[in-house]
Amino acid sequence: MTKETPRDVERKLRILETMPGFGWSANPAGQFTYVTPNTLSFLGVTGEDLNTSDADDEFGWRQLIHPDDYERVAARWRHCLRTGDHYDTEHRLRRADGSYRWFRNSGRPFRDDQGTITEWFGTTIDIDDQVRLCHDIAEREARIRRLVDSDIIGIVIWDLDGTLIDANDAFLRMVQYDREDVKAGLRWFDMTPPEWQEVHGREEAEELAATGKMEPREKAFFRKDGSRVPVLIGGACFDGQSRQGVAYILDLTERKRAEEALHDQKRELSQLVDMIPSYLWRVTPEGVPEFFNRRLIDFLGLDVAGVNKPDTSRLTAFIEAVIHPDDAAGVAGAFERSLASGDILSMKWRMRRADGVYRWMAASAEPMRASDGTIVQWYVASIDIEGEMRAQEVLRERERMLHQLVETLPAMIDCSTPDGEPIYRSQQMSEYLGYDFEHLDSSAKSRLNGTLEASVHPDDLAGVKANYGHSLTTGALYARRHRLKRSNGEYRWVETRAAPMRDARGAIVQWNVICLDIDPEVRAQQELQLAQERLARASQAASLAELSASIAHEVNQPLAAIVANSHACHRWLSAQPANIERAKITAERIIRNANAAADIVSRTRALFSQSTETRTIHSLDGVIAETRELLADEAARRHVCVEIDIANNIPTLAFDRVQIQQVLINLMRNGMEAMDVIATHRVLRLGVRRVDDVVKTWISDSGPGVELPNRMFEPFYTTKPHGMGIGLAICRSIVEAHGGRLWVENNEPNGATFIFSLPVGEAPVTRQASAAVDR
Repeated sequence: MTKETPRDVERKLRILETMPGFGWSANPAGQFTYVTPNTLSFLGVTGEDLNTSDADDEFGWRQLIHPDDYERVAARWRHCLRTGDHYDTEHRLRRADGSYRWFRNSGRPFRDDQGTITEWFGTTIDIDDQVRLCHDIAEREARIRRLVDSDIIGIVIWDLDGTLIDANDAFLRMVQYDREDVKAGLRWFDMTPPEWQEVHGREEAEELAATGKMEPREKAFFRKDGSRVPVLIGGACFDGQSRQGVAYILDLTERKRAEEALHDQKRELSQLVDMIPSYLWRVTPEGVPEFFNRRLIDFLGLDVAGVNKPDTSRLTAFIEAVIHPDDAAGVAGAFERSLASGDILSMKWRMRRADGVYRWMAASAEPMRASDGTIVQWYVASIDIEGEMRAQEVLRERERMLHQLVETLPAMIDCSTPDGEPIYRSQQMSEYLGYDFEHLDSSAKSRLNGTLEASVHPDDLAGVKANYGHSLTTGALYARRHRLKRSNGEYRWVETRAAPMRDARGAIVQWNVICLDIDPEVRAQQELQLAQERLARASQAASLAELSASIAHEVNQPLAAIVANSHACHRWLSAQPANIERAKITAERIIRNANAAADIVSRTRALFSQSTETRTIHSLDGVIAETRELLADEAARRHVCVEIDIANNIPTLAFDRVQIQQVLINLMRNGMEAMDVIATHRVLRLGVRRVDDVVKTWISDSGPGVELPNRMFEPFYTTKPHGMGIGLAICRSIVEAHGGRLWVENNEPNGATFIFSLPVGEAPVTRQASAAVDR
C-alpha cells in the first residue's frame, strides 16, 4: 500500500468539508485535531470548547451529547482508542439552538507502516429524519445480524442422482425436515419447485459434470409444510469424484425481506425529499439548473420533462422567470457573485407560484467542492416564509400602534433594564425633562444616576434612590411622590410608579415606569391642609372660648355672692350700734363663697396641671409592664401586637410614676391609632436601652409616619380629626421636667419612632411639671 503523504491527508480533510455531513479527526488520545467548520457552526462551539475536559468530562463532550447517550458513547470511544476497533455509534447531539438531533458517528484509525495508530478520521451524519423511518429496517437488520453470527449456513452432502446423503441442523431447520427424512431418501427434487427443475435443473447437472462445481445462485426450496424458502446455493464435487459432493445453502428469507425493506426505504427517502417543506434545486458551476425536487416542480408548475429547456438553461433566465421583478435583479447579481467567488448565499426573495401568486422565501445556496476545492455543483434550498413575513408586518403595525398609544397617553413612560438603566423614554418624558440619552451617555455617570441627579429635587433625591434601589434589589413594586424638574427649571410634583416585567421563569427582564404630573393635586392638597389647620385652630379657639365662658359662669355665682355678702357685712358694721354678730355671720358666708370659687379654679386647673407627687426610685420595666396591661384590651381591639425589648442593664430611676406612665400611655396609644390605616402587620415595638448616662425608651409603629416632625410637640397642633393637640406637648413637658428629652424620627420605609430619655442618677425630690397651656 502506498504511504499517504501530508498532502493526501489534507486532501482527505478537504473531502470531509464537502461531504453532506460533518467530518472530524482526532489524535490517538481521543482529542479532536480537526473539525469541519459546518460542524462547529451546527454545535455553536469552537474547536477549543470540544477539547475542554475535566474529571467529570473526559473528552469534553458532555456539553454536546444527550445525557442519556453520553456514557454509552464515551465508553465506546474509550474502547476503540484502546483496541483500535472501528468506532461506530448513533447518538443525539445538541444543536446551537439547544435542540437535539440523531447522528451516526463513524471513525476509522489511520496507521503508520508499523501498524501504530497515528490519527482517527470520522464522519458524523444527520440521521434524525431517518431514525423513525428506519426503525423497522433496523430491527430486521438486527435479526439478520443475529442469524449471520449463528450457525445459519446449511451444509448438505449429496449424490448426483439428487439424493441427500447427509445435512446439518441449520439446513434441516431451514427446510423444516428432520434426519429421519434424510435417512428415508430425501431428494433435491422433493424440495425444488417444478419451474426450477425445468429451467435450471439441467444447467446445474451439466455445470457439475463439466467443472466439478456449481457457482452460487439464488433459488427456492419447498419446506416440508409446502411453503417456500429463498436460498443462495453453491456446490462442488468431492475431489476425485464426479457423483458426490457438498453444497452450502444460505437462507435468504431475511435478506429478501431486507432488500424489499431497503427498496421501500429508498422509495420513502425519495418521497421524503419531495415531501419536506423546502424547495430544493441543484445548479452546475456554470449556472445551469439541473435538478428540482417534486415540491418545487409542483410549486412552479414546471414540466418535469422540460425543466432544462433553453428558457431555463441559464440561471439568470430561470430567476427572471420565477422571481418577483422587484427582487430578480438583486437575486441574479447575488448568484453571479457567489458563482464567481464561491461564497455562500443567503437572502430572501419572492417566488411566483404556478397560479401567479408571489410568496416570500428564505433561501440559501452552498457549493459542494471536490477534494481540490473545485466547486462541482451548487445546492439551493428555499423555505416558504410568507406567513412569517405577514406576521412580522402585523407585529410592526401593532408596534406602531402601541408606540402611538404610548405617545398619546396623558402620562410619561420610561422602560429600564433589570438593573434600572433607562432604555426607552416616551416623547412626552423627553420633552418634559429637556434632554435625551445621548446627553446622559456623554457623562461619566450611569443613565439612572444621571437622570435622578439631574431631575429629582435635592430634598427628595436620597429617598427616591433608596426606594428605587430597594425595588431593584427585591423586585417589589415602586411608588413614590417627589418633585421633578422640568426643562424650564421649574420643579413640579409627580407620582412615579414602576413594575417589573418577568419572563416565564419569573426573572425580571425589564422595568416599566409611568410618571404622572400631580402638581396641581399636591398644591390643592397643601392648601386644603392649611385650611384644615386654620379650621382646627378656630375650633380650638372656639372650644377655649366655650370653656372660658363655662368657667366664668361657674365662678360668677360665688363671686356675686361674695360681693353681696361684702355689702351686707359693711351695712351691719356701719349700723349704730354696729351689729357684730350679723357681721360675723356675713363674713363667714364671704369665706365660704371664696372657698367655693377657689374649688372651681382648682378643678379647672387640674385639667391642665400634672401631679405634684414626690418622685421616688422606680423600676422602669415594672411601669412598662403595668402600662402594657392597661392597654391590652385596646391593643386587642385594634389588632395590634405589642413587642417589648428591655435590656438587662437598665438601672432603677427616680421619677414620678404616674407622670411617666401618662407619657407611655399617650405615646403607645398614638402608635396604635397611627396603624389604623394599614390592613396587616400592625406591630408596636417598645424598647429600652442604656446609652452612657441616660436611659432611652422608644415606641415604634408601622403606620404612615410623621409628615412634620418638628411641629408634632407644638400646643394645639394635631393631625387627628378630633384631637386637641395638647397630649404630646404635655408629654414633652413631663419628660423635660424630669431632666430628659422627647423627640420623633421616621422609619424606613414607613412608620415613626418616638424616643424619650431619662437621666441616670438622683433628680429633685419634688418638681411640678409645667402645664402645656402655660408653655
